[in-house]
Amino acid sequence: MDYPASSWIVLAAAEEETHNPILPIWSEVILALIVFAIVFLVVRRFVVPNFEKAYAERTQAIEGGLAAAETKQAEADAKLAELEQRLSEARHEAARIREEAREQGAAIVAEMREQAQTEASRIVENGKTQIEAERQQAVTSLRAEVGTLAASLAGRIVGESLDDDERSNRVVERFLADLETLDTASSGPANGDGTGR
Repeated sequence: MDYPASSWIVLAAAEEETHNPILPIWSEVILALIVFAIVFLVVRRFVVPNFEKAYAERTQAIEGGLAAAETKQAEADAKLAELEQRLSEARHEAARIREEAREQGAAIVAEMREQAQTEASRIVENGKTQIEAERQQAVTSLRAEVGTLAASLAGRIVGESLDDDERSNRVVERFLADLETLDTASSGPANGDGTGR
């Protein structure tokens, strides 16, 4: 029997109305399976590889970033340890330099004190030598003057000239010896006659 196309639609609608809702419509199930298979194959063939590629790239980027971060962290830790070691060495070096400077300062102070003591001793010795030389010069000069005065005075007292050098020297020596005994004795004032007797 030949039914027109419009009757097929009516028949299909009639079948649907009489169809049990609990049982599936096999044509729809098969159609759904075919569409699902086509979608599954398209997704599997085109979408999933792109997702997997993107996932692999993302995973690789994350792992690479983590590895790079770990490498950078290790480098930073190594640099920090090196800087701490250098800082420690610099502190030790600074302490050593300070100690050396302190020791050198103490040595310089001790050396300067020693030089000052040596210089002071030298100056004192030079002063003593100079004073002794000036004293000897003064004594010699005074002996000569006193000798001349004593000879002149003795000549006036005695009433004769003491031009003879030997006699003059004996008189001067005796006069100076008398003066020295008077100075050491200092028991009383000297007589006013100038002879000390």
